[in-house]
Amino acid sequence: MVKQLGKSLVVLTAVFFVLVSLLSFTASQEKPEPISLNNLAQKIVAGEISEVVVDYNVLEIISRDDRSFVASKEADADFVSLMRNYGVPAEALQAVNLEVKDNTTKELVIGALTTIVLPLLLLAGLMFMLTRRAVGNANQAFSFGRANIHLFTNFKDRITFKDVAGAKEAKQELEEVVDFLKNPKKFLDLGAKIPRGVLLMGPPGSGKTLLARAVAGEAGVPFFHMSASEFVEMFVGVGASRTRDAFQTAKKAAPSILFIDEIDAVGRERGAGLGGGHDEREQTLNQILVEMDGFERNTNVIVLAATNRPDILDPALLRPGRFDRRIVLDLPDISEREEILRLHAKEKPVGPDIDFRKIAVRTPGFSGADLANVMNEAAILAARNNKKIISQENVYDSIEKVLLGPERRSKIVSDKEKRVTAFHEAGHALVSVGVKNSDPVHKISIISRGRAGGYTLKLPTEDQRLKTKEQFLADLAVLLAGFVAEKQIFGDVSTGASSDLKTASEIARKLVTRFGMSDKLGPIVFGDTEELIFLGREISAEKNYSEKVAALIDDEVKEFVLRAKKAAEKILKTNDKALAKIAEALLKEETIEQEAFYRLVKPFNLKPISV
Repeated sequence: MVKQLGKSLVVLTAVFFVLVSLLSFTASQEKPEPISLNNLAQKIVAGEISEVVVDYNVLEIISRDDRSFVASKEADADFVSLMRNYGVPAEALQAVNLEVKDNTTKELVIGALTTIVLPLLLLAGLMFMLTRRAVGNANQAFSFGRANIHLFTNFKDRITFKDVAGAKEAKQELEEVVDFLKNPKKFLDLGAKIPRGVLLMGPPGSGKTLLARAVAGEAGVPFFHMSASEFVEMFVGVGASRTRDAFQTAKKAAPSILFIDEIDAVGRERGAGLGGGHDEREQTLNQILVEMDGFERNTNVIVLAATNRPDILDPALLRPGRFDRRIVLDLPDISEREEILRLHAKEKPVGPDIDFRKIAVRTPGFSGADLANVMNEAAILAARNNKKIISQENVYDSIEKVLLGPERRSKIVSDKEKRVTAFHEAGHALVSVGVKNSDPVHKISIISRGRAGGYTLKLPTEDQRLKTKEQFLADLAVLLAGFVAEKQIFGDVSTGASSDLKTASEIARKLVTRFGMSDKLGPIVFGDTEELIFLGREISAEKNYSEKVAALIDDEVKEFVLRAKKAAEKILKTNDKALAKIAEALLKEETIEQEAFYRLVKPFNLKPISV
């Protein structure tokens, strides 16, 4: 009804404007020459006027030579009496064809349009807008508590487990869930119960959402998905209402899967807030707990959730009966990285020189999303250079771009700064070779990338889950090598070493307080690392040791740093010629790859030392 009213109003408005336009057009179609009443009287006396049409207060005049004139008079003045007042004799007036128009109808139409119809149209338009807003608010009020749940229907871009590289154990766990939904009898005959919930845990970019999409593609059952942040609103009770609606929708479509992304948005531990435990988020969490517990045993609905912060989730959410199965997604190892790279290269024209194993070696710590970004950036670089295929060099450049940012070749650097940067990076590279337990150097460059004026890329030959004290000390020596090289060559230091010093200090402090690698203080963890969820890390930091111990910690941190600094000084002083050789090569070439670097240092026969 509202729609029909709106259409009628639109039609009436259009008719109104058409009528007004026609009247205006007919009135302004002819443009005769204006004359005064005195001139008109003179022309009538001279016998030049053949016809006069009186239209209310307008006189339309036609001369005997077919010329048109127009004059105006007072609305209530009689034309004949008016002309006689101007001295026009009766004989002259009789020779003129006089016509008086009846304007009653025209005046009534215009008056009605301007005084009645237009206000009514405006009033009707206002009523329509108010009615529409009221209906919209009513619909919003009724639907406010409904969940913005999405049903997966995009089968064109269907993803299956075959499209997910790596994560073998995770896929196996989820395959069992999918198999249960497809063939529940196989499990029920053995007395197995359906898992209530599956929680995907892992760092950002590890493939949690991708696996959920793969489950949707494999299951062949209704797959509902929404973000946990969509549950919570500023109004009390809305989150709980949307939770009930989401679970009710999934139950009606059973067997089905309900996927909640970033569940930590509502699943954080209760009772940790500043204002107590009765906020809207906690009420939403309580409703999720109730709904998961309230599932009947024969209801084939599985809740699938993802988070990168499992440490802050409420314990009640993680107990058996709610999220029975927890799947951890780690960062891919070297073999998995190679597999992921090959997967993302399928739709891209890669050159014959591409070695995915070497690329995987250069990308330790990269997530699946990072690797996808690497291949995409490589394709963009190839297109920028007007290439038809992606080369190994394009991929290497994209890795550095992802790690450090784009090259800034246009940045103007003075010769002095360039020389300082060259010796700084040469110091890093030389000490990497000169200490035991250090990772090999893959590339050195004095071209600015991101915030770095230059960089030395050193990467492990294999994935490391554990790291020893000797390896940490080697890292400290390499970090401090740039600082030491600047002081040794120029007798001064620059701000270029600030990032290195910060990282070295953090590592040294962790050796003492977190890893128990201090001989003086022993295998003890100092400082409460538990953070309050709402207060933040800085406020919640708690020092659980005395001032005396704090002083000892500071001394030990300093000792580790100075120990690494002495090792770097020894290597650089003993091999000053090698340092100069590397720096000069950097000033000339700007970039040195792994093979070229090791050819430079080979003649010097460096013997690695322990830190």
